[in-house]
Amino acid sequence: MATSVTIIGSRDLRLEELVRGCGLPIATSWVSDLATLLQSQTVQSDVLLVDVRRQSRVPGELPLLKKQHPAMNVMLLAATLDPALMLEGMRAGVSECLAEPFVQADFNAAMTRLIGQRTSAPAGPVFAFVGAKGGVGTTTMAVNVATNLAKLSPAGALMADLHLVYGDAAVFLGAETRFSILDALENLHRFDQAFFRSLLAKTAAGPYLLASSDRPVTNVVDSRRLSTVLEFASSQFPYTVVDVPRSDVAVLDSLDTATTIVVVANQELATVRNAGRMASALRARYKKAKVMTVINRTDRRAEIGQQDVERAVGGAIAHQFPSDYRRALQAMNQGRPLVLDNHNDLSASFTALARELAGVEVTKKPEKSSGLLGLLAGRKA
Repeated sequence: MATSVTIIGSRDLRLEELVRGCGLPIATSWVSDLATLLQSQTVQSDVLLVDVRRQSRVPGELPLLKKQHPAMNVMLLAATLDPALMLEGMRAGVSECLAEPFVQADFNAAMTRLIGQRTSAPAGPVFAFVGAKGGVGTTTMAVNVATNLAKLSPAGALMADLHLVYGDAAVFLGAETRFSILDALENLHRFDQAFFRSLLAKTAAGPYLLASSDRPVTNVVDSRRLSTVLEFASSQFPYTVVDVPRSDVAVLDSLDTATTIVVVANQELATVRNAGRMASALRARYKKAKVMTVINRTDRRAEIGQQDVERAVGGAIAHQFPSDYRRALQAMNQGRPLVLDNHNDLSASFTALARELAGVEVTKKPEKSSGLLGLLAGRKA
């Protein structure tokens, strides 16, 4: 697939020759100024070449454009390598700077570096957990699934708490955090692997954590910025688990990268009604994602049974989890996820869900046979 390159400035045949001569599959377009790109909602250039040879300054719109499209790499084309200009460019998110006279070999090397920065490992799956109602155990489930997924890969897993403020994932994981999801959203223009990793806490339970914030949100959060964070996160980890607040529209509208969305319900009437509405809305909004519903704290004697829930949500129940509130509460108070001590039915259920999401086969212990039937079965094998 061709790399899209947008050049800012007046048409220059020599510059066009340099772009074509770099030997890479490139689709080029020209725009007179950055203000045009800021007005466009569809611009997604891989590389931006900003020609500042005539004005010798960085356009004031560049930092804002980088915030809108943090994955886009920028090269300045300058008359001279002025230190002040280079520093200004670095602060605005510029990755490369070339000065006249332009030489094809230097241009080729710079373009290769810029395009190479976009080459990364395939994005890992993103599993989003959202509760049909508050208090159904969504964070418990997300944290335990993330902890189990962290065991499946040497590269670990990421647990992202998308409750912008006052989320509980850090408590469940026993983690002390310095930075939060708000720090990520406010610094998209600085995103690279090193910076992103500096925002995370490595938990004793296993997964890395992008925590909720303890400070209030002062500005309206853009769902596109949240989508960018999740997209970048998925490029850094083989598995990403996100705990999604059900009442935050911006967060619910940012799950484009989600591979699977898990709606967590229980057998209360209000929760079941909400689960049906939520599952239907999510299936309509995210057609590429698999939306599944699970029942937490299953009560076999409840008036609302599994078939009632399935009718409400318009599909089969993917998993049912036993009710073990005391054990779950103890694990939360200790900051130690249940799956680290996989000796009970609840932790085994979390493990089964994690392995299913990851596409890892769940190994079943063979049933023991006895007597004559056992002997016959053994001979048959």
